[in-house]
Amino acid sequence: MARPIWSGTLSFGLLNVPVSLMSGERRVDLHFRMLDSRNNARIRYERINAETGAEVPWKDIVKAFEYDKGSYVVLEPEDIKSAAPETHGSIDVEAFVDADAIAPQFFEKPYFLVPGKKAEKGYVLLRETLRKTKRIGIARVVIRTREYLCAVMPQGDALLMDLLRYPQELVDADDYTFPSSRIGDYRISKAELAMAEQLIESMSGEWKPGDYKDEFRARLTKVIEKRMKTKGVVKAIDEDESTPESASTNVVDFMSLLQKSLATHKRTPAKKAVDKVVAKKPARKPAKKPSALTKKARKRA
Repeated sequence: MARPIWSGTLSFGLLNVPVSLMSGERRVDLHFRMLDSRNNARIRYERINAETGAEVPWKDIVKAFEYDKGSYVVLEPEDIKSAAPETHGSIDVEAFVDADAIAPQFFEKPYFLVPGKKAEKGYVLLRETLRKTKRIGIARVVIRTREYLCAVMPQGDALLMDLLRYPQELVDADDYTFPSSRIGDYRISKAELAMAEQLIESMSGEWKPGDYKDEFRARLTKVIEKRMKTKGVVKAIDEDESTPESASTNVVDFMSLLQKSLATHKRTPAKKAVDKVVAKKPARKPAKKPSALTKKARKRA
């Protein structure tokens, strides 16, 4: 079972209902990696100083606000903390409004509110009262370090909490020009209007979300599967084929060690690990003067 994103109480008036916040969405996007077409190696993104060209470690990076083009004010961690809301485990309902009063563009991200143990009574009381009055609750909640505006509404047996966008995050419709609502200004006849209504009625039906699929994702998945069968896949280079016999074998063992470290999510000091691997290898006879290809392989290692 998925772990709760947040746990606290849902409060309205003097009533507090213990709840857990569970995600109400599932990401199904296909994620792609960027590779170098010359050798299919992954492309890395580094933090580069624009003046020196050197990579900048995380410890030397600070946050700054650009108040004018090329002009910044640097903020200390304490500055950001002072502006952050006080962390509290409560969804505070401030008002109740009509269910259809909020325009669709305000809704951003859904979550399910799952009642805590022995909290069913207060949960059901709020859910059924909202359903009967056709109201939704407007509340504030702090998730991690940010305060959000949200709406609490009934959906089946559940209470749904949907994060809301603030008005300043939306573009006002008055910023654009739209046709007026006066049909006569556009010479639309009664017959055309009646035919359009008839067409809409003929295409009307019940809302069944399961009838709709992400067609692009499905087609792209088939393309990927076909490509894997016909063209093969890009895998790590087999050292037995690409590395000359005279080259050092430390690279092979080091790659294996990195793969094991990634699998166990543990970091192993590279030098000690390589020393252990080298110690296990049988002694080799002194090799002849390495060729240019051997030097290239060592340099790559």
